[in-house]
Amino acid sequence: RVRDAPGADGLMSDDGCPQELTAETRCRLLLEISHRIRGTLDLDKILNHLLDSLSEHLHFDAAGIFVLRQAISHSRVASLGDLIAGVTWRGFSARSPRSDPMLRDGKGIVGQVIRSGQPIVAADVRIDPHYVEGRHGTLSEIAVPIVREGHTIGALNLESDRLSAFDDRSLEVLRFYADAAAIAVEQALLHEQLLEARRLEEQLRIAQEVQERLLPAAPPRVPGYDLAGVCIPCSRLGGDYFDFIPLADGRLTLAVGDVAGHGIPAALLMAALRALMRTHIRFGASLVQLAKTLNRQVPESMAGAAFVTAFIGMLSPDVGDFTYVNCGHPPALLVRSDGTVETLECGGPLLGVLEDARFVAGRVTLAPGDMLVLHTDGIVEVNDGSHHWFDAVKLAALVPQLRFLAPDRIIQEIVGAAREFSGTVAFEDDVTLVIVKRRSGSGLV
Repeated sequence: RVRDAPGADGLMSDDGCPQELTAETRCRLLLEISHRIRGTLDLDKILNHLLDSLSEHLHFDAAGIFVLRQAISHSRVASLGDLIAGVTWRGFSARSPRSDPMLRDGKGIVGQVIRSGQPIVAADVRIDPHYVEGRHGTLSEIAVPIVREGHTIGALNLESDRLSAFDDRSLEVLRFYADAAAIAVEQALLHEQLLEARRLEEQLRIAQEVQERLLPAAPPRVPGYDLAGVCIPCSRLGGDYFDFIPLADGRLTLAVGDVAGHGIPAALLMAALRALMRTHIRFGASLVQLAKTLNRQVPESMAGAAFVTAFIGMLSPDVGDFTYVNCGHPPALLVRSDGTVETLECGGPLLGVLEDARFVAGRVTLAPGDMLVLHTDGIVEVNDGSHHWFDAVKLAALVPQLRFLAPDRIIQEIVGAAREFSGTVAFEDDVTLVIVKRRSGSGLV
C-alpha cells in the first residue's frame, strides 16, 4: 500500500500482528489521520479516510462504521434504516435497511456493542450468541463503541475470514480509531448544523421580506385625512397585522390584528388572517358579517393553534363616519380635538373561541381635528422590569398631548416613550400602531 502520510510506518509487525500503541505511535497516527482528512468536513469522506488508514494497520476482510440513525438524522449520509445507519462500510454486499436485522433492529454484534457500550472480540462468530451473518465467509469479528458526549452512538466493526484474527492489541488500535470516528462525527455534524443555521437564516430573511410586503408600504391618500401605521415585531417574524383597504365607493377599511405568539408560526397565521380579512371585505361583507365569518373560519385556517384578536373599522371620509367592531382587541382610542379621549369597545369576543359569539358594531364620527389611535397589546404591556406597566391609562394620557403632530410623528413619540419607560429598545411583544387624523385645516408638525 502507498504510505502518503508523514512517518506512517505501519502498526503491524512482520507476522501481521498489530504492535503496541505507544504514546509516540498515537501521536504519529493522529498526524497521519489529520493529513488524510484535512480539507474536508464531509462525514462520508472523513470516515472513508479513517478506514483507509486503519487498513494499513490491521488486517480485515470487511469493515463498517455504523451510527445510530437518530445521531445523524440531519446528515446527508444517514440511511433509511430504522435504527442504525451504515455510514461507511467495505467488503459487505449491498443490503437493504428494511431486510437487514442489524440495520433495522440493531441485532448482531454491532447492535450489542451499541446497546451495551462495551467492545466485543469474537474469535469464532459461529459460537458467539450475538452474531448475525452480515457476509458469507466471516469467521471472526471485533467491534468497539463510538462514543459522543458520553453516549454510545455507533460502532466500528471489523470482520475477518480467519479464526481468531483479532486480539487485545487489535482492540486497542480499533478503540483509537473509534475515538477518531467520534471526533469526525462531531465535527461533521457541527459543520452541517452551521450550514443548516445559514440556510435557516436565509429562509428567515426571505420570510421577513415576504411578511414586510404583506403590510402596507405606505398609507393611502385620503382627502382631508393623514394616516400612518407601523408594525415592530419583537423577533424576526411577528404575529401582528395592520392594513388599509380602500374600497371602490371611497370608503376605507382599517384593520389591526394580533395572532398570539411569535416567530414563524405566528407569521404564517398572520398571513392567513390577512387573506381572510381582505377577501371578505372586498366581497362587500358588513363589519358584523365579517366578524362572524372570521370567527367561524379562523379555527379552520389556523387549525385551532392560536388566539386571534382584531379591531376592524370602516371610515367614510366625506362625512367622518366611522363604524367598527372590536373582536377581543385592546380598544382603539378616539382623541377629540379638545384632548378628550373615548375608548371604542363595541364588538365581541376574540375570534375562533366561541362558535355562537355575538358581535355588534359601534359608530362614531370624526370631526376635524379628531384622531384615531389603533394598537395591539404590545405597546400597553411594556414594563420597566419592576412590575410597572406602560398601560392603557398611560397611553390614553399621552396621546392627547401629541394630537397636534403629524401621524408618523405621533407614532415615533409613542414608541419612544414606551422605550424610555422600559429602558430598552427591544420590545417583549410585537407592537403595532395605526393613526388616522382628520385635518382641522391648520398645518401639522
